[in-house]
Amino acid sequence: MKTDDAAAFFGSKKKLAEALLINPSAVTQWGDYVPESRQYQIQVLTKGKLKAGVQTTA
Repeated sequence: MKTDDAAAFFGSKKKLAEALLINPSAVTQWGDYVPESRQYQIQVLTKGKLKAGVQTTA
């Protein structure tokens, strides 16, 4: 799961961090891809609209 895709779903990296109850600076440290453990949290929060383990390339 790309960090930018997750941020876009929530509206911003800040809102993504708020949804995960983490500091926004943590999200900026992820790089291009969301850490695997966070991907599963995001999958649950998005009710499966974003899937853990799915690596998309542009």
